[in-house]
Amino acid sequence: MQRTAPRHFSMVRSFHLADFFTLGNAACGVGAILLAMVYMASGDTTHFLLSAALAPAAFAFDVLDGRIARARHQHSALGRELDSLSDVISFGVAPAALAFAAGMQGGWDAAALLYFVCCGVSRLARYNVTAEQLAGDESGKVKYFEGTPIPTSVVLTGVLAWAAWRGALGENLWGGAMELGPWKLHPLALLFVLSGSLMISKTLRIPKF
Repeated sequence: MQRTAPRHFSMVRSFHLADFFTLGNAACGVGAILLAMVYMASGDTTHFLLSAALAPAAFAFDVLDGRIARARHQHSALGRELDSLSDVISFGVAPAALAFAAGMQGGWDAAALLYFVCCGVSRLARYNVTAEQLAGDESGKVKYFEGTPIPTSVVLTGVLAWAAWRGALGENLWGGAMELGPWKLHPLALLFVLSGSLMISKTLRIPKF
């Protein structure tokens, strides 16, 4: 039997409608990172606020892709992986980039932001494994989250947006800065440490609706 040669864009042709919304989530995350870099080059707060505004847009895409997949009964392993990779960008790397652009550029700040992103990546990997383990369950659904979901980092982006709106960026960042040993720390960076720690918690269980 002769096999049909793969067609151009065969992978894209296999995407479900929900997958395109997931890619919209990823696009928002990348856009937020680029705008954060533009802000660092221009100093124009408008760019910072636009970067922050893409966080709720990414969250909207993240919610919609799940609802569309459930409504159309089009769950897939590819869709789950796309969702996790997009979430890493939009709710992990993008908030960290925005925090760095806001002025959290000390050595301890960088350590806090790296910790936050690594926690987010670990959180998503654990969720994917959990979802696979529950695939044989009667419902096939995860009943609760272990730790806070990574999209909760939208709250952190909101704090940074409010700081920008109040002119509290750079040297005026809320909480100031302190010298701890060889590096500088902005206390506001501890919010990212807290968020990351809550994401990897195994004792904190949040019902999934």
